[in-house]
Amino acid sequence: MKIFKKIAVAALSLSMVTMIFSGCGKEDLLKEKADQTVAPVNFTAPEIGEKIAVIKVKDYGEIKIKFFPEYAPDGVENFIGLSEMDYYDELIYHRVVEDFVIQGGDPKGSGEGGNSIWGQDFAVSASPNLYHFSGAVAYAHARNGGNGSQFYIVCTNEGETYANGGVPLTEEIIDQYEYTDEVKSLYMEKGGIPFLDGGYTVFGQVFEGMDVVYAISEVKVDPQNDMPTKQVVIESVEIVEYQG
Repeated sequence: MKIFKKIAVAALSLSMVTMIFSGCGKEDLLKEKADQTVAPVNFTAPEIGEKIAVIKVKDYGEIKIKFFPEYAPDGVENFIGLSEMDYYDELIYHRVVEDFVIQGGDPKGSGEGGNSIWGQDFAVSASPNLYHFSGAVAYAHARNGGNGSQFYIVCTNEGETYANGGVPLTEEIIDQYEYTDEVKSLYMEKGGIPFLDGGYTVFGQVFEGMDVVYAISEVKVDPQNDMPTKQVVIESVEIVEYQG
């Protein structure tokens, strides 16, 4: 089932009813993204010895994430800090939307909870070097529009890119976006949801385990709230040094 029949940008907020997309600075960011000197870094391979996250999902396998501390320092620090506190262990992916995102990180399991390592929300910071390509990892908005603990992973298939409302993007349509040719090409090749760019903090990218992400994205869900009918449990999130 294609998910955009009912999806709205507010769906990535912590409260699925009351939150709205934060557009503060979005136009400026998108113009900055159009600058030919800005290059996307999502698919940069991790280097030996750098910190990565290994998300172990019960009955599914492992998802490995590269971080981008130089472009999203607070976002990376928060995720690593929470992970090292075992914050995410035994939590669930409470919201799964096929061809869009899988979302977790809420200790309440409802989409209405979660805190950062600082005990309060921290500011959204959207880097012009990071995009919502498939496999991108970003924070959902908390109640006041900032970031907390909840995160999502973009799970569109390769070559499937969508505008708001679920409209598939063709090359002709994406040519109208203020992106570099490289970004346009990557969106058409890798898939993604570019309408979220500028409004959310992308801080990581799945570099191994997208098969696990896709498997989770296909689970049966309650159509009223997109919650899996059978819990998808995060057994643990380990921060380790990449060994190649």
